[in-house]
Amino acid sequence: MNTVLQNYDPHADDSKARIAALTSVAEHVLEMCKGRGASQAEVDCSESTGLTATVRMGDAETVESNRDRGVSLTVYFDQRKGTASTGDLSVESLRATVDQACAIAKYTEADPASGLANADRMARDIRDFDLWHPSTFDADAFVAEAIACETAGREFDSRISNSDSCTMAASTAVGVYANSHGFIGTERDTGYTLACALIAGEGDAMQREGWYTTAIRRDALESARAVGERAAQEAVSRLSPRSLPTGSVPVVFSAEMARGLIGAFLGAISGSALYREASFLLDHAGKPVFPDWVDILEMPHVPGGFRSSSFDAEGVATQEAPIVSGGVLQRYLLGSYSARKLGLESTGNAGGVHNLRVNANATDLAAILKDTPRCFLATSLMGQGVNPITGDYSRGAAGFWVENGEIAYAVDGITIAGNLKKMFTDIDAISADFDPRSHVHVGAIRVPSMTVAGNAG
Repeated sequence: MNTVLQNYDPHADDSKARIAALTSVAEHVLEMCKGRGASQAEVDCSESTGLTATVRMGDAETVESNRDRGVSLTVYFDQRKGTASTGDLSVESLRATVDQACAIAKYTEADPASGLANADRMARDIRDFDLWHPSTFDADAFVAEAIACETAGREFDSRISNSDSCTMAASTAVGVYANSHGFIGTERDTGYTLACALIAGEGDAMQREGWYTTAIRRDALESARAVGERAAQEAVSRLSPRSLPTGSVPVVFSAEMARGLIGAFLGAISGSALYREASFLLDHAGKPVFPDWVDILEMPHVPGGFRSSSFDAEGVATQEAPIVSGGVLQRYLLGSYSARKLGLESTGNAGGVHNLRVNANATDLAAILKDTPRCFLATSLMGQGVNPITGDYSRGAAGFWVENGEIAYAVDGITIAGNLKKMFTDIDAISADFDPRSHVHVGAIRVPSMTVAGNAG
C-alpha cells in the first residue's frame, strides 16, 4: 500500500499514482474505523513537496527541500468525537492512530451538532480546475532566478543600499478526503513564488520594502527583473517619511490592504464567530452591511483560481453564490457543525471561502486618488487592533499623503481608527484594478472619514 509513496520522484509527474496510493490509505483507514464500531468517520490524506532557495547580496544563503505527508482522521460514536493524526503511513501506524481516535471519542461528551455533513450534500461532480502545472525542482536554477531578481533590484536605483533577501519557491500538493458516506474527493495543485525585499537609504533613514509574484504556473510569474525593479521602487518610495497631524481624513486602502478589510468581514460572518456570539455582524443576514452598489460573489469553479474546488473540507458540493448582493448580506459562511449550532444549513464553506470577487465603481486606484483631493493612502498596516465583537478597528499604518490627487510624500508612524461596521457602510469607492495574487479579488477601497493619529504639528 505504501510503495508508490516511498518511491516518489519529485522530478516526475506521478500525481495520479500518488493520489491512487492516498486513496488506498483513506479507504483502509475508513474500513478500520468501521471495524472498531464507529458510526461515522472521515479521513484527510495529503502529501506535499517543495523547494525554496534564498539568496542575499548575490550569494545563496539557504536551499531547502521538503516532503511532508500525513493522515488526519475523525471518528464519531454517535455524537461523541475523536480525532488523531500521523505522518507515518505504515499499516501499524495507521492502526495505532485509528485506535487513538476511537479511545478519545469514548471519553468525550456527546455533542448534538457533531457528525459528518449530510450525505445528500456530498459533491457528485469532481472537476479539474487546471491547478496542476508541475515543473522540475532545480536548486541551481532557483538560486540563479533569485540572484537575477535581487541584482535587478539592487542595480535599479543608487539609493538601494542593501538587500534583506530574495526567495524562489515552488511546491506541489496532492490530497484525498474521504468519509463513511462513500464520498471520495481528490485534489492536486502547484504553486510558485518569487519574492524580493530590499533596503533603501542609510542609517536611521533606512526603509525596507519588497514585492512578490505568485502563481499556479511557473511561466505565469512576473519576470525576475520586473519583481526586483518593483521591489526597488517600493523601497525608494518609502524614503523620508513624515507623520500626520491627528484628525479625520479620507483613507484609501490599497488593493493589498483592502483584502484585509474583506478578511475581517468574512471572519465576522463565519459560523464559528456567530455561534459563539463573537461577531459585530451577529443576526445581520438579510440586512444591509455595505452600500447598495456593492456585491460580493463566491466563485468556487473558476479554472485556475487559487481556491477553486468542487467540494469543501467536509465533501459538501461548492456552488457559485452571492455573499453580498445590493449591499445586503445574503448568507453566512457555514460548515455543518456551525450550521447545526445555528439551526441552519451548511453553505459549503467548511475550511473557508473559495474565490471571491468584489465589484467596483471606479476604474483604478489612480482614478480614486484624483477624485480625492486630500487623503491618506494606506499601503502597510501593523498590529492586530481589530475587536471582532464590537468591530472597533485601530491599526498602525504607513503609506502616502495625497494632495490634489497626487502622492505628495511618504507617511509613517501613524494610527488609523474607526469601527468596521460603519467603515463598511461608508465605503464610497472600490477600484477595478484588484491584486491578482490572492483568491480575494478586490481593488482599492476608500473610506471617506477615519481618525488618523500622528505626531505632526
